[in-house]
Parts: sequence; structure tokens; C-alpha cells
Amino acid sequence: MNVIVKGALAAGALLIIAAGLRVGLRENGAVASPTPSAGTEQKRTLTIAAASDLKFALDELLVRFRAKHPGADIQVTYGSSGNFLAQIGNGAPFDVFLSADVAYPRELARQGLVAGEVFLYAVGRIVVWVPSDSPLPVEQRGMEALREPAARRIAIANPQHAPYGRAAEAALKSQGLYDAVKDKLVLGENIAQTAQFVQSGAADAGIIALALALAPAMREQGHAWVVPLDAYPRMEQGGAILKRAKDPALAREFRDHLLGPEGTAVLERYGFSLPKE
Repeated sequence: MNVIVKGALAAGALLIIAAGLRVGLRENGAVASPTPSAGTEQKRTLTIAAASDLKFALDELLVRFRAKHPGADIQVTYGSSGNFLAQIGNGAPFDVFLSADVAYPRELARQGLVAGEVFLYAVGRIVVWVPSDSPLPVEQRGMEALREPAARRIAIANPQHAPYGRAAEAALKSQGLYDAVKDKLVLGENIAQTAQFVQSGAADAGIIALALALAPAMREQGHAWVVPLDAYPRMEQGGAILKRAKDPALAREFRDHLLGPEGTAVLERYGFSLPKE
């Protein structure tokens, strides 16, 4: 087991003790819970644990998938991939896991918790994002703008359990900026919370997922500079259907929808590259 996976397991276990399974962003602010059948035939259910960078893309993709399965109860929880790794290992009742780092579902497969093969669904990218009224010239200077005095607080996701945090840290180091800005860093629990820090003014700049920067709300409220791919390790995002899935057939249909033409078109629109690219 590599150091990243071990760290994620340890961090996630502490969070479970402190807060149970209520980590992450719930779709529409609701806590996902199984819905009992009202009739003699059991209602189809699907519960997805998804990396926070997927928030807007997956919400859009699920509109189409729900339309194809109008009787199904489909819930999604957004959060840190590393925390989900620990939660699933401790019995969290998810059917599908979509991780921002393929190493996590592969670790679950090693533990015997995955049904079938781990699959790749996207390659993630990071950007430096600032609000529209920011004096930081990120569009002209890129990451170098983070040296400016106006960049008093810089938000990144927690590298201990968030793949986008590790990518941000790696990019800062590869560009020779880490030592200059490390005391300015504020850590989000996941990449969505990191984006919220900058959006709310709690941080002056953030290194966030391109997929979040392209969402309508953030695209209209700020400016982004795309970090070159060679500045950080390739972010292969992967998923898995879990052995405890309540409706394996519905889980497979969701996976096929995600990897099919409709799903990949949505992912590309939100800035994800496809694994074969």
C-alpha cells in the first residue's frame, strides 16, 4: 500500500470517528439515505460517492440518467476521495465510487471490495482562480502572481487526502513557488470547499479544479489561468462498482452512461480530458 493511500486511510478514519458518515457535500444539501419501498416491489436505488470536482458535471449528467430511470432513487454524496476510501473500507453503504485519483478504487479492489474492474473516466486539470475584482494578474503572470503581496491567503485542498491538493502542491513546487507561499496556504477539506474559500473571500486566490472554474457561477465571478500539464503529475480519475451495491445492474447502467457518448460529452464540456487522450 503506498504512502498516499495509507495517509488517506488514516485521515478518513479520524473523520469517521468525529463525524460518522456525514462528510462531503450532499446533493441539494440533503443527506442521502435509503428510501424504503412503498409497494410490494422494491424501489431501485443507487448511492454514489463522488469526488467534489465532479459536482457540476455529475449533477448535469444525472439529470439525463434519472430521466431514463424515473422510478429509481439515485443519491450522490460529494467529498474528498481519500475520505471516501476510508469510509468505504469501514462499511459505508455506497454502490459506486468515483474518485479523483484512480489509486483509491484500485486500493479498494486490492481489499476485495470491488465488483468487476476499476475503470478510468477522466483526467483532471487544475487552475489558479481569483475573483473578478482581484488585483492579482493571474491571466498575465500565471502562478507567479501568487508572489504578489495581495495574495495573502491561497486556498488549496488538503494534500493529505485530496488529489487536487497534491496536484496543487506539486505544481507550486515544480514552479519554484512553494517555499515563497507555503505560509499563505489555507487548506480546504475537499476541492469544492477550496473553491468556496476563494469565492467567499476567505482566500485571495485558489488552485482549484478546472471543472469547477468552468461551472457557470464561478466562470461569471472570476478569472482562471490553466496550470500547464507538465507542472504536476497526471491526474487519472477512476471509479468502481462496489461489491455491496444494492442494485448491481443499475450501477452498471450508470457506469456505462458515464463512459458513453452522453457522459463523456458532459465531462469534456467541464474541462476534463478523456483517459485515452
